[in-house]
Amino acid sequence: MHVLLEDDQGRLTLYRLRPWHQLAARFLADRLDHELARGARPEAAPSLAARAIRLTSTNFRRSLAVSLQRLVTARSLPGAGSALPMPAYSRAGLAGSPHVPVQQARISRSAPEIAELAGRLIAPGPVPARGVAMVTQLLTDGGGPLYRRACHDDLCAIVQQATRALDQFASS
Repeated sequence: MHVLLEDDQGRLTLYRLRPWHQLAARFLADRLDHELARGARPEAAPSLAARAIRLTSTNFRRSLAVSLQRLVTARSLPGAGSALPMPAYSRAGLAGSPHVPVQQARISRSAPEIAELAGRLIAPGPVPARGVAMVTQLLTDGGGPLYRRACHDDLCAIVQQATRALDQFASS
């Protein structure tokens, strides 16, 4: 697989990804997602490029959208308390057991924005890796507003920021 990477003079050049770049992208997924979510350019390093390819793939985006849709659907279950058990999100992009409690009240307040974000993820066409990395971080951060009651971050604002990041190509 070939990607465009910046050379030492800032020019884009065609570069062949090696198997170890893809391995590094898997093993360093958390760190790379954090860098991409903060605005690092995938063209800056082979491991970032490999991770960006994975994040922006249709299957990965679809699995993230399903996880977001499950959050919105589960909030309306009868008898739900302030924390709902939800399938844990795995790096493979699949929901499975064990269950992790989520903050149902926050999800209820942000449901329309979360549903819109899920729709953006499955929309046809390319999306920036930054936006997908932001969604991945939201779903996997156990100390974040989805899971931790003591977290004071605004879930709705985070979701809207990720949605705007996904729309970056459309507005360029």
